[in-house]
Amino acid sequence: MNHDPVDVLIIGAGASGAAVAWSLADTRMRILCLEQGDWVRPTDYPSNGRDWEARQLGEFNFSPNRRARPTDYPVNERESPIKIANFNGVGGGTVLYAGHFPRFHPSDFRVRSLDGVGDDWPIDYATLEPYYALNDRMMGISGLAGDPAYPPKQPMMPPVPLGKAGATMAGGLNALGWHWWPSDSAVATQDYEGRARCINLGHCIGGCAQGAKASTDITYWPQAIRAGVQLRTRARVREITVDARGMANGAIYYDAEGREHFQPAEAVIMACNGVGTPRILLNSRSAQFPDGLANRSGLVGRNLMFHPYAAVHGYFEQPLDGHRGPGNSLWSQEFYETDRSRGFVRGYTFEFTRGRGPVLTALAGMSSGRVPWGEGHHAAYRRLFGRSTGLVAICEDLPEEHNTVTLDPELTDGNGIPAPRIRYTLSENSQRMLAHAVARGSELMRAAGARDVSTEAPLAVGGWHLMGTARMGTDPARSVVNPWGRSHDVKNLFIVDGSIFVTSAGVNPTSTIQALSLYIADQIKQRLANLFD
Repeated sequence: MNHDPVDVLIIGAGASGAAVAWSLADTRMRILCLEQGDWVRPTDYPSNGRDWEARQLGEFNFSPNRRARPTDYPVNERESPIKIANFNGVGGGTVLYAGHFPRFHPSDFRVRSLDGVGDDWPIDYATLEPYYALNDRMMGISGLAGDPAYPPKQPMMPPVPLGKAGATMAGGLNALGWHWWPSDSAVATQDYEGRARCINLGHCIGGCAQGAKASTDITYWPQAIRAGVQLRTRARVREITVDARGMANGAIYYDAEGREHFQPAEAVIMACNGVGTPRILLNSRSAQFPDGLANRSGLVGRNLMFHPYAAVHGYFEQPLDGHRGPGNSLWSQEFYETDRSRGFVRGYTFEFTRGRGPVLTALAGMSSGRVPWGEGHHAAYRRLFGRSTGLVAICEDLPEEHNTVTLDPELTDGNGIPAPRIRYTLSENSQRMLAHAVARGSELMRAAGARDVSTEAPLAVGGWHLMGTARMGTDPARSVVNPWGRSHDVKNLFIVDGSIFVTSAGVNPTSTIQALSLYIADQIKQRLANLFD
């Protein structure tokens, strides 16, 4: 294996690592990405077989603790009501995400100025807008222009059809007079850039064998590799090393056989998500950085933000779409901006889903008592299957320093690297927001005609969005990286993933993560002559 020095070493091949690799490729620098997971073959996705639900609950589970693949690392999450969800492999979390693709709102960058909470970002929506648009083209986003909740934007393809479930929920929203709009989705509704359109294989969260869902293994990475970027899989990074000047000079990693290697580099870019990045930085201790690399502020691993989810599920008399097709056809941002009369600041997005598959319908029915054993079992099941739909409220999580990612003193991965330990508590603001979302979501379900409604808040498996643990800012004492992603402490270390978020907004973060990655890559290219000054 060639370990010649490279100009840029990227750690992580998910949403952010792929975007920054593609953008930097046109510099003709020597760029290498290390990814601890592997390529996933589309033929291996659960949607190729009838046992797709069982496999989604096992080897393709959201939780690394449940998946327990050799490429995963365990997470100590006993002190958090919200459990970590991630995926290690080329494409990262985009392999298993649902493809819901909203942008941040302009207000999301100014929460301190507008609402007196959190902190303002050092950049704004206008700064990121061209990178949002570029990323929409690269990923291939479906949607409908004209949403009054946003500044003007132009999707690449028509929106995902509403279907019976979407039309039913839209009717309920209309009856209440609440905002709704066809959602932006990373699901191709037409053939796009070599990707075939969606053919309703099933739930998108088990991987898309059709290639209609825009995971970065089929969007950014093929182009980046053709442009000369190297991607080395099954390379689990233990730590970033530094030279006598305190500059990053490479990474120590383990290959698939457990052999240790050192990869030298002139610059290092972290792209490992809001848990994986602080884990590596905290494990990269040295004489210059005894508390972890780039951690002189003490903020690496602090201010962890999820999106607390409230889930509402409704059962209807009439048949709906069942589990077929993309799950996200519309959203409502009726309760997005702050209204203090509700008892909390900031807000949430309602994201609508289709029904459950046959196995999950049975499991939910049995656990809730809606499906009895014995007499009436099949009749009760038939009243549920294909006759349900759901929504989740994606609640904005405010940054709090006591919500942390640290290194576990005992738990390790397969190579002996300390596992992350999560300490997280729901704020009073989040609890009030969740209660409001459950009440309004239940009201909406009934307005749409549901005969039976079930709720859960917070959704325990809802830790998909990992943000804030290496935050961006202008003050080195109050942030980890500067306004264009460079470490305050280590001038050749950059971070491009969700850990640099200042606040979480009330929408899924992937679009903003990638826009930030493209923005930071552009800043790097503009400053190549004096990048480390």
